[in-house]
Amino acid sequence: MVWHISVEGDSYDDARTSFSWDVPAGFNAATDLVGKHSDGDRPALYQTYPDGRRETYTFDDLDRRSNAVANALESMGVEYGDRVAVVVPQKPENVLTHLACWKRGAVSLPLSVLFGDDALRYRLRDSEARVAVVDATQWETIRAVAPDCPALEHVLVVDAEPEDDRIGEATVETFDAAVEGRSTDYEVAETDADTPAIIMYTSGSTGEPKGVLHTHDVWVGHCPAFQMYFERDVRGDSVYWTPADWAWIGALGDLVFPAWHYGRPVVGYPMGSFDPETAFEIVDEFDVTNAFIPPTAIRMLMEVEEPTERYDLSLAAICSGGEPLTGEILEWADEELAGTAINELYGQTEANLLVANCRAWFPAKPGSMGKPVPGHDVAVIDTETGEPVDSGEVGEIAVRRGDDPAIFEEYWNAPEKTAAVTLDEWHLTGDLAERDADGYLWFVSRDDDLIITSGYRVAPREVEEAILEHDAVEQVGVVGVPDETRGEIIRAVVQPVAGEPGSDELRAEIRNLVREKLAEYEYPREIEFVDELPTTTTGKIRRTELA
Repeated sequence: MVWHISVEGDSYDDARTSFSWDVPAGFNAATDLVGKHSDGDRPALYQTYPDGRRETYTFDDLDRRSNAVANALESMGVEYGDRVAVVVPQKPENVLTHLACWKRGAVSLPLSVLFGDDALRYRLRDSEARVAVVDATQWETIRAVAPDCPALEHVLVVDAEPEDDRIGEATVETFDAAVEGRSTDYEVAETDADTPAIIMYTSGSTGEPKGVLHTHDVWVGHCPAFQMYFERDVRGDSVYWTPADWAWIGALGDLVFPAWHYGRPVVGYPMGSFDPETAFEIVDEFDVTNAFIPPTAIRMLMEVEEPTERYDLSLAAICSGGEPLTGEILEWADEELAGTAINELYGQTEANLLVANCRAWFPAKPGSMGKPVPGHDVAVIDTETGEPVDSGEVGEIAVRRGDDPAIFEEYWNAPEKTAAVTLDEWHLTGDLAERDADGYLWFVSRDDDLIITSGYRVAPREVEEAILEHDAVEQVGVVGVPDETRGEIIRAVVQPVAGEPGSDELRAEIRNLVREKLAEYEYPREIEFVDELPTTTTGKIRRTELA
């Protein structure tokens, strides 16, 4: 049966009132995304590469190939509920591994190719991943961390011949060799909507990154918002693309998997650093009609002169999230991309796509987040009482758990952290906002000190711990400061050890240290050296003074 989430209603209020979740029994995410389509010979993935190669995969292609990968995982001893890490950029091997895990009943673990040693090591150890599928660009990193990951038994390398056949306790071979000759038939494991499917790690304001566990119906939970921010256009000749890393819920959940739920094609391109000219070329070549583009990338697109003159664009809608859209972005779209709607979306790894805009239903209010998406009971509440606050008052954004498939099950191995964001029937997002008299939500701030830079959420403490490993650093405080392009950039105020002068050389060493240990996007772009950091009477760093 070809089953789709449908958001009906001539008005926003009608859609909110009439909508209900109706996930079929025996639901499996892989079957829903690539196995259910009666016209499986239609394109699902237009894969392109920087060297000019072009490949097209139909839904049937992805179904059969992921069957072969599932058979390979089974031969490696991957069992129901085991974790499999995916450290691959926008390449077919990425999505094929996720689909294979879900067919096997295993749990996939998307991880960024931008991660350094410490970031990757922690996530592999915490999840106890048994298999890691890694891109060639991550070969040196996996070589460094695998010996410290006792649960890791197999490493499959994409697009490279590995130099070793074993690292630590793990065997090593190419992805192609592991899959070659495997049957393209597979009996999908018995799952349902509540079966664990994926763990995505997210930064917290304190402590280590948290593993966010979602179930098989999580992508279904994204579909109502997908219809909203793409102006209810999810059929016809629509084509979808995002430059966002396929390691994040903002790429997989906001665009890739909802598009496949509706049987529409996605463009894949392992871009690396975002290049606005290349982005316009992709949108032109593949007649992309709908895109998810983070605000930082949009601001870079704004630097390209006369885009509609130079490129044949079919863009109907761009959705964006991770940080508030500014008025200048909307003005640019109206002037330079006439006819293209830019709609804001709001969510988080734990509960994604809760609020969005849809001009087909209500006018956009520049600066607002939009309105709650059908299917999600979103409120701005007083966390002392658990009751919604009055219009115009600031409270915390919360969503009622109920049967909402977009809300996570739990933090992996951290029940106390799950409890900390649960208040009665509400999941607490940690974001402060107010609701106006018309039902629009307006973001105010985080209730912690997380930094949001280029759409990435960065915990200051994690960066501080990395910097403190440098022998020349006595103390450090890290904060976010406003930036026109990236929303915020990371600023480190460093107190060197006695007798160590601050220098450009030390700045470079600190930046490289953070890149190697954490991720490319977590290094401090601004570094200031001081004789002494400002502290409270109890010795805590005064972050407000560091900005």
